[in-house]
Amino acid sequence: MAPVAPTVHYKSPLHKMTQTTPTCLWNDSASVEELTYSIEHGAVGATCNPSIAVSVLKQELAVWKPRILALAAEYSLNEDDLSWRIVEEISANAARLLLPIFEREKGRNGRLSIQTDPRNYRNTEAMLAQAVHFSQLAPNMIVKIAATRAGIPAIEEATYRGISINATVSFTLPQAIAVAQSVERGLRRREAEGLDISTMGPICTLMVGRLDDWLKVLHDKHNLSVDPGYLEWAGVAVFKKAYKIYRERGYRLRLLSAAFRNHMHWSEFIGGDVVISPPCAWQRRYNESDIEVIPRIDNPVDRRIVDCLLSKFPDFERAYSENGLTPAEFDAFGSTRRTLRQFIAACAEMNSIVRDIILPNPDTE
Repeated sequence: MAPVAPTVHYKSPLHKMTQTTPTCLWNDSASVEELTYSIEHGAVGATCNPSIAVSVLKQELAVWKPRILALAAEYSLNEDDLSWRIVEEISANAARLLLPIFEREKGRNGRLSIQTDPRNYRNTEAMLAQAVHFSQLAPNMIVKIAATRAGIPAIEEATYRGISINATVSFTLPQAIAVAQSVERGLRRREAEGLDISTMGPICTLMVGRLDDWLKVLHDKHNLSVDPGYLEWAGVAVFKKAYKIYRERGYRLRLLSAAFRNHMHWSEFIGGDVVISPPCAWQRRYNESDIEVIPRIDNPVDRRIVDCLLSKFPDFERAYSENGLTPAEFDAFGSTRRTLRQFIAACAEMNSIVRDIILPNPDTE
């Protein structure tokens, strides 16, 4: 009688995905509490950005208020500099939690993704200088650089310097390809000089839900009539096309799915050598679902949906076509402008929180 294979029990659908497919889970938060939950369900990385940092600060204000006061007493820093010190410490705390994974996986995973100041999106040198600084905060930092016109050369130079980058503020196939080519140039420059690349783990994020969001804005603005379900597939279609091109051309970086709006931003990418990075709330939702954990990355998006989106939305055609945007046009794309404005507003909100702590309003005391 043939031996019966033992039954394997998984903690959750996300845990099953991480144990049975090449698809990795990262946590879209630097909150230690949320990251701990995520790691228990198979996560091997985490991300942070200005909006996430504000969220963590609000959630953990009792912890961070005395730290902000201590820093203010010790250093003559303005509120902006204090805010970035807190972002660095929030990120470093999460990085320590991931360090054992980083060491086990030799740099491919176990990284904390920290974002450069979004206000510098037009300044290559400023993004690069901050990337160098952030990369030194912990051995397992990966640095987010916006895939803007100025960000693309910063990505190449940072890669050449041995910094693992995570391209962000990215929504389109032209951006994903420009990022991949930039990373490849940086890697080849290192290789030509005999420099090590074995522990680098570059990533290109596609904020799939934010492309969907932008098409919904255009849908209402121009009084279009499109099956509402079709608008949920735009980011998925771009991601799948980019993944296919990455494999065909052998680009040495992975795609990461971010900005979750529905389960397809997870389920449609299962089976790919990619990263999904949902917020903890979405992870809990997925883990309570009955969605089957099966590979879908190679399942094409229904051609009728793609053709409809192409015919109705010029911005989807720009996002879906390899030559739909030039790097000079990246900054003007609707999703880019909306996201940068949100991230820049989060910087202002962080400063406001810090200001209220170190210089409280006497009228409200």
